[in-house]
Amino acid sequence: MEQQKLRELLDTLHQELEQVDSVDKTTEVVLSNLRADMQRLLDEKTGTANEDESLMERMKEALDHFEEGHPKLSLTLQLLLESLAKMGF
Repeated sequence: MEQQKLRELLDTLHQELEQVDSVDKTTEVVLSNLRADMQRLLDEKTGTANEDESLMERMKEALDHFEEGHPKLSLTLQLLLESLAKMGF
């Protein structure tokens, strides 16, 4: 059940990322990292604990980055982080 919810949240996040208009250098890096992380999450979970921590940290940083200018994207990221925490990431 959590796996299905994760996929739905990742799909929603992907759609919202595609709608981000204003892209400065920092946002470009954040978006690139998020896309790569999303792809890894969609693949089988094969990461180590350190990789999982790094992934969660990058997602939290992305949440902080988008919080003010993209509230809908931030909400989806927050839901995604909560789902990942429930799954043991």
